[in-house]
Amino acid sequence: MTIPSEMKALLLVGDGYTKMPSGGVLEAMEPYLGLGSIAVPTPGSTQVLIKVSLASINPSDVAFIKGQYGQPRAKGQPAGFEGLGTVVATGDDPYAKSLAGKRVAFATGLTNWGSWAEYAVAEAAACIPLLDTVRDEDGAAMIVNPLTALAMFDIVKQEGEKAFVMTAGASQLCKLIIGLAKEAGLRPIVTVRRDDQIGLLKELGAAHVLNEKADDFKAALREVMKAEQPRIFLDAVTGPLASAIFDAMPKRSRWIIYGRLDTDATIIREPGQLIFQHKHIEGFWLSEWMRQSGDRRGLAILEAQKRFSDGRWATDVTAVLPLAESMARVPAELAKPNGKVFIRP
Repeated sequence: MTIPSEMKALLLVGDGYTKMPSGGVLEAMEPYLGLGSIAVPTPGSTQVLIKVSLASINPSDVAFIKGQYGQPRAKGQPAGFEGLGTVVATGDDPYAKSLAGKRVAFATGLTNWGSWAEYAVAEAAACIPLLDTVRDEDGAAMIVNPLTALAMFDIVKQEGEKAFVMTAGASQLCKLIIGLAKEAGLRPIVTVRRDDQIGLLKELGAAHVLNEKADDFKAALREVMKAEQPRIFLDAVTGPLASAIFDAMPKRSRWIIYGRLDTDATIIREPGQLIFQHKHIEGFWLSEWMRQSGDRRGLAILEAQKRFSDGRWATDVTAVLPLAESMARVPAELAKPNGKVFIRP
């Protein structure tokens, strides 16, 4: 196919990091992105050029475009951390060459050529050749949520506990983990912000679903913690909610932070628990796990594809937006509950 010299993309307005964090809600696109044209990039030796078919929007993307992620923005470059497309050009590396013409899920990582564009550059090692049985919507959201779900669920299993806690319980990631837990006979305890999410998550396999906005939340939390004794806490929120949960957890608990949806201060209510109750606080970053996990990475990729192919997993879709309409429509679609928003260049 003929590759054009220019392409349309959602380009970053800001540079580096913000000095004024504003939470995880995307109020509008204009302060952070603009729809424009940019030259189609040329892949380096170990990279591939992908004609993007579908790109997902994750909470990490929102944090990134607002300058609140652990990776600096590059002004004028396309945003978007993951997507799906066809490899149309490659570098000279043998593995990169082997991907030519293939439909792949990809992560853009540190290339500064994001997926919210007609073309993207990714490291060949960050591409996953997809089975024909994987839907485009599942493939475009194959990396960030599914691999994180499998990686963090490994932590839960290794701990040997029946119950564990998750915030942002209605997120796509938590739904995947709830499904894994149900199969393994484990008991997820999740928090949400709305009562209408409770029934769905219990049907999926959550043992307890607590509305953090309910008047009796703290009492219900204490009761559940006492009964279930969970020692793993997978947290995407931080802030006062996470502080309350960690404070209520038993001895030898591990608080594993993988996101920061709440920019309010995160307070350790009783630091003595870290000393005398042997509690621990740590972080999880998928990019680091993928670099360090060795054989487990390959097994997780195959497992995720099998689950999407046989129907055990499916990506809930809120909207698929044309690139040209994304500036106007993305914030409102992201505000809707329970599903993922995609961009189709």
